[in-house]
Amino acid sequence: MKILVDADACPVKEVIVKIAKQYNLPVTMFIDTSHQHADGYSTVVTVDKGPDSVDFALVNRLEKNDIVVTQDYGLAAMCIGKGAKALNQNGLVYSDLNMDKLLFERHLGQKIRRGGGRTAPIKKRMHTDNETFERAFVMIVTEQLARMK
Repeated sequence: MKILVDADACPVKEVIVKIAKQYNLPVTMFIDTSHQHADGYSTVVTVDKGPDSVDFALVNRLEKNDIVVTQDYGLAAMCIGKGAKALNQNGLVYSDLNMDKLLFERHLGQKIRRGGGRTAPIKKRMHTDNETFERAFVMIVTEQLARMK
């Protein structure tokens, strides 16, 4: 089991590394060439700046029971389909139960924006979001480790 992170815009990289160290789990951060990352623990995979290049690189290295951190619903859906667990930076755990709704809402938002409309602004990130993420992340890590025993 390893942790894979869609790291370009991920605000919880430090939390991920902290927890990964506690459980002695490998972490791979995926970024494109317009970003840099070095934390002294993670392996960093840098890919071209093409559309979805980070997503495809991550999915190609994904194995069943891995844990993925991403805010991209499409990437999360692919990861779940390959037997991985996925959650976003706010602690939302993606699953078969919520994925259809999330993808449909994303589709509607894109359709509204393409038509010149506006969608609700993204809420400002709060410190409590990191705490919620950390609780959800630890829960997934411990569940996955227990399943693998």
